[in-house]
Amino acid sequence: MTIQPKPSPSAVYLRRIDPTQNISRFYSIRIEKDLFGEWCLIRQWGRIGTIGRTRRDGFPDAAQALDAM
Repeated sequence: MTIQPKPSPSAVYLRRIDPTQNISRFYSIRIEKDLFGEWCLIRQWGRIGTIGRTRRDGFPDAAQALDAM
């Protein structure tokens, strides 16, 4: 018997734009497997049109990365 985990997103992208307040931001969170087989939770945020900032946290398996998401 195989139990499948509940489907959940592996990537989320959000934008907040409000010209009256000069707000133009993005937020991104995704799960990827790196070249060494480690699962990474990658968060990016910043002003739209810029590279922004990135935080990368490693996990031994995808389930732990999804829990952290």
